Amino acid sequence: MVIRRLDRRAVLAAFGALAVAPSGAMAEDIIDLKWTDLIPEGQPRVPPFVQGLIQHDTPAMTRQQPPSHGVRTDWNGQTVRLPGYIVPIEYSGTGVTAFILVPFVGACVHVPPPPANQLVFVTTAKPYEATGLFEAVNVTGMFGTASTSTQLADIAYAISADRIVPF
Repeated sequence: MVIRRLDRRAVLAAFGALAVAPSGAMAEDIIDLKWTDLIPEGQPRVPPFVQGLIQHDTPAMTRQQPPSHGVRTDWNGQTVRLPGYIVPIEYSGTGVTAFILVPFVGACVHVPPPPANQLVFVTTAKPYEATGLFEAVNVTGMFGTASTSTQLADIAYAISADRIVPF
């Protein structure tokens, strides 16, 4: 039987290698969220306007946004991944730098916006080259509750995106 002694240099070299390893090589705690995770207990899971037809002769859709009854703070400050559709708000060149992440196609534009606790305001330092309105994406980044109001809707959550990829 061969017994190897770990010397100080070997241990330091191993820790040094871990420190310079690409971030992808180290396990990252990413929480995969679903849209239903964002709704507090006891609240309806499907907004009422999705259950019926939209009346196009009614007031502007922003005034048709159903009330939001609370938010979930369980993931504040955590890195999360959430799929959804892009509704662009700000551009830098041809890339999107701020957008509303919505749970279904048409939200905020063709149908009234969902409740604020079903919308996420996403910002990114690196502009995302979207292929079009309502592109399906996976957004990964720091999550938090943040009340934001735009011309399209009131929004209850925010993600500072580190990564945006097509879904």
